[in-house]
This record gives sequence, structure tokens and C-alpha cells, in this order.
Amino acid sequence: MSDNTTPDRPNRFADPHSASPEQLDTGTYDTSRTEVAAQQARHRAGIIDDDGRPITPATEPREPKGFLDRYFGISEAGSSIPIELRAGLTTFLTMSYIIFVNPSVLGNAIDVGPTTFAQLLSVTCLAAAFGSIIMGVIARYPFAQAPGMGLNAFFAFTVVLGMGVAWQTALGAVFISGVLFVVLSLIGARKAIVQGIPMGLKLAITAGIGTFLALLGLRTAGIVVANEATLVGLGDLKAPGAWLALIGLIVTAVLMQLRVTGAILWGILITSILAIVTRAQVYSGADGAMIAFPGFTDGVVGMPVWPADLFGQMDIMGALGLGLLSVVFTFFFVDFFDATGTLTGLAHRSGYLDEKGDMPRAKTVFSMDGLAAMFGAWMGTSTTTAYVESASGIEEGGRTGVTATVTGLLFALALFIWPLAGAIPGAATAPALILVGALMMDGIRHIDWDEVAEGVPAFLTIIVMPLTFSIANGVSIGIISYCLIKVLTGKAKEVHWILYIVALLLVARYIWLV
Repeated sequence: MSDNTTPDRPNRFADPHSASPEQLDTGTYDTSRTEVAAQQARHRAGIIDDDGRPITPATEPREPKGFLDRYFGISEAGSSIPIELRAGLTTFLTMSYIIFVNPSVLGNAIDVGPTTFAQLLSVTCLAAAFGSIIMGVIARYPFAQAPGMGLNAFFAFTVVLGMGVAWQTALGAVFISGVLFVVLSLIGARKAIVQGIPMGLKLAITAGIGTFLALLGLRTAGIVVANEATLVGLGDLKAPGAWLALIGLIVTAVLMQLRVTGAILWGILITSILAIVTRAQVYSGADGAMIAFPGFTDGVVGMPVWPADLFGQMDIMGALGLGLLSVVFTFFFVDFFDATGTLTGLAHRSGYLDEKGDMPRAKTVFSMDGLAAMFGAWMGTSTTTAYVESASGIEEGGRTGVTATVTGLLFALALFIWPLAGAIPGAATAPALILVGALMMDGIRHIDWDEVAEGVPAFLTIIVMPLTFSIANGVSIGIISYCLIKVLTGKAKEVHWILYIVALLLVARYIWLV
């Protein structure tokens, strides 16, 4: 039997760990896609050197030492406590904007008096802390959670302000959708859907999330802006946020190229210091205008405001009314495919998907996503979900639940030192999102672009995510187009039966619920 070895094509069945990162990055070594992703992630995180060898004994897979190591599988993942701590901090810094943005968005629809913003800020931190900690401690994955952007806008502007639904009833709809998440996760439906998605689409989902992250970063920096004539356009590069982000981008990229430990974290901190020192107007003022760093006028420590007017206010019975079922299912569908796509992409990026594309402990992972949504609604915020910004911590080397747990604990700490988190401007985290987005594109070279039935759905998955500003839309269009092309070209049997059911449900959602 031939081993497929030629001078130009090494043995594709050889031990993947014998390939150097250069071989993996240039495609001269053809091994399994998941091994490629795992090797590249370890290389870029500074865990292995250019020859594929562990950089230090501390990061070499070894026998676990102590309960913490055994429970989280830190050594088994080739990580270490310092790496996990740094990764958790990096994830928190790239997500910390939600502490202030979520209250601003929800505050348009929720008004409980003078302390509305403070209560919503507390709820945001509590929901993010709970969601991230249970994902880390119970599911043992490095995926942080927080109230989702987009979902909070749908909650505030479409459901409450647009449809005239009471915010308490809207919270009830979020809670019910969370219950549905948990039920479908426990019976294995979400795991089955992930298993039914072909590897080409999974690689495309990862790359699509990368483009989405990059767009988030470019928009935050003001480099990409809205344009009525062309939809999007180039922003003012002389603006403080743009030039600061560009400097941060170059600095961080150089640190990454030089294999500096904690390059992304250092990039965020250096850019933040530069913003403070230069008095760049990249911080949001009380009236929404951009100002220079105002300093810690009220100190860096303050007592949180308990969300007494939000806690337990959800109206479940009202949400179960026939007229609001479409709202419940819209919350459900959007977050279901948004979270499923995010978790699948992050799992692939961190090297957790096996050769079949399956995710270990999938039921637990997806259940924690639903439980976080339920808890968030109970506390008084819109849907809590997995965050694509978790990819920044993964690129820093985070591979276990310790990363997400640290992120969650930092959100809990932010209840008391949220002014300190405010010293990190969006212009400082934007470079991290752009660079992580670039790194997440590497898997597309393993997609079979010569096969139209594989390449076109993959392309649509990647491009629709940023253009519609929705991971869920990218996943949905990719699945629908994949099924249609396979059926119309006589290859229907190549598609998992559950994917047809999902495609039909997605088509129904676009026809009747959108």
C-alpha cells in the first residue's frame, strides 16, 4: 500500500508532531486539520519553538501535579498556571468594554431611576462573572461569557422600544430561550448539529469569526466607518483612535513575531499607556464625546450598586403569551447559532476538535451557555453568551478552564474596581482583535476550494459574518447553501440528515421570524 510519499509531498500519515511550524504554516506537511490548528496555536502562543520542541520544561506536557492541574488538565494541554493566568487577563481586557457598553445599550429600554446605569453595570459584571466561571470550572474550557452585543440591541431597540414589550417580559423571553438551550444541550441536539457540520464549514466558521473580530477591531479604532455611498469606508487615520490603534497594531505584531511571551497583553498595556501619556482623546465622556483620560477622579475602588430593581423581575408567563412566541424563538435561534458557531470556532482554534470534528464534553459546554443565559435574565440583563474575544486569550496560550475562570473572577473584581478597567480604551484592544482575526484565517487553506460544493458555502460563511455583523447569519447561510448545492448536484447522501433539518428550520426562521 502506498504511503503517499513523494519528494514534494511528505507522508501525510506520519506523526504530525514531527512537522515543524514552518511546514505546517506553508502547507508542505499534509496532516489532519485539527492537528495543524493545534500545532499552529501552540507555536504562536510560544509553547513550542520553530522546530516544534517545547520552549521550556514548564510548558512541556507532563504528569499533573496537584488537584488543580489534574482537574483542569493543564499539563495535559501543554500549558501552565502562568500562561493560563495571562490568557485570562488578556481575554478580560479585550472584553472589558462590555462593562460600560451593555448598560448604555440596555439603558435605552430599562429605566429604574437614577441608579439605572449603576445597576445595569453590576448586572453585566455579575452575568459575565457567573457565565465565565461555570464555563471554566464545570465545562473546563477557556471560553468566557458575557451579555452579548447585538442581542442586547435586539432586546432594547427591537423588542422593548420597537414592539412595545415590557422589559420584564423581554427578560422572561430570554430566560425561556436559555431553558431551551439547556434542554437541547442535555438531550444531545446541539452536539449532534455540531457533529453534522462538515469540517470545511467548521474551518470556515473559525475563519469567519476571524473576519468578524477584525471588523470589530477596525470599527472600534475608527479605521473602518459607515459610509452612505459605499456602505463602509476608510475613517480618518489622523483621528486619535485610528493612529493609536495603528501604532498598537504594529507594536503587538512585532512582539508576536519576536515570540515575546504575552505579546498581545503587552500590546494592550503599551497602547493604553501611550493613550494616557499623549492625552489622546479616545475615552468616552459623560455626554458620549471622546475625551482624554480623565484620571481616577473618584479613585479606583468603589462599592457596587446591588441591582435590586432588576433582580428577579423577569415575567415568564407574559413571555409565554402566543403573541410573543416569535420573540422567544428569535432570541433562541439567533443565540443558538451565534453561540454554537462561536464555541465551535473557538474549540477548533484551541485544538479541542478531534479528527472527526467532535468537541469533548460538548453537552456540558452547550449547557453552560444556556445556564448563563438563564442566570443573566434572572439578574436583569439580555442574553449572556460565549464571546469571540475569548480567541485573544487562546492566542496567548490559554487552553483550559483556568483561563475562563480567571476572566470571570476579574469581572467579579470589576464590580469594585471598574474605574481601573476604564483606563483601557477601545483603541488599545482593537489591535488585539485585528491580529487574532488574522491568525484565525489560517485554516482556510485546508478547505477544498476546487470542489464548488465545499468552497462556495465556506466562502459565504466567512463573508456573511462580517457583512451582516452576525456570526449566526454566517453559520446559517453556510449550512443552507451547503445543503442546497449538495442536493441539486446529486450528492444529497454526503450530507448528514440532521443538517437538512437544521437547514429547513433556518429557512423557516428567515421566512417567518425575520
